[in-house]
Amino acid sequence: MIEAISWVPVLADTATPNIINYFGQSNVAGKVIVMALIFFSLIAWTIMIGKYFDLRRMGELNRAFEDRLMSGPSVLDQQVPQAPGIPYNRLYHEAVVAYRRVEDSGSVDPETLNRLRISHMENALQRCVTRGSALYESRMVFLASIVTGAPFLGLLGTVWGVMDAFGAVALRATATLQMLAPGVSGALLTTVAGLLVAIPSVFGYNILLTRTREMIAELENFASTLADQIEMESKREWSD
Repeated sequence: MIEAISWVPVLADTATPNIINYFGQSNVAGKVIVMALIFFSLIAWTIMIGKYFDLRRMGELNRAFEDRLMSGPSVLDQQVPQAPGIPYNRLYHEAVVAYRRVEDSGSVDPETLNRLRISHMENALQRCVTRGSALYESRMVFLASIVTGAPFLGLLGTVWGVMDAFGAVALRATATLQMLAPGVSGALLTTVAGLLVAIPSVFGYNILLTRTREMIAELENFASTLADQIEMESKREWSD
């Protein structure tokens, strides 16, 4: 009975292992790396959330613009105000401007003039699709860098911390597990932090990358549909 009671103060004084204790046991490099990983985590979540809502907003605006444009009697004759924030709107204006840029000088026959206009329009659409793809993929490179770099940054902190822990123990005359354990625990915290940053980021990156590729394919399909529509209307004008 006396022996059981004597354990009470020992249990009461034992510190419960937690993240705060592990952070306090880390060396300076480990603490700096953990703080950097927290900062990168905030950036990653900001990019993922912001990119998700940006893609959804652009998708809704694109669909609304396409429905309104294709419901009209003629694509070339519609008076559509410019809206740079809508990729489909930018495609439309680039195509129409390029088509109208080739003026009828009277020196070429109508069929040749029509081919020149179609060629200029298709080239403009290709350039605009490339710029639109870059807009969809913006900020994805930085998110990919966090996905790949966070685990390595955490591993660097762990290796550095373990090296310091073993180096400190080597300077003592006697080495025990109690001397080594705090430094190793603090060092392993950086690996945990790196994985906590990388794991959600890689899921978010893959989801956003898939959606981005879908929207780029939709942009290319709309450009192709728009080119076909303009070509058909131009042929009707030439034949008339």
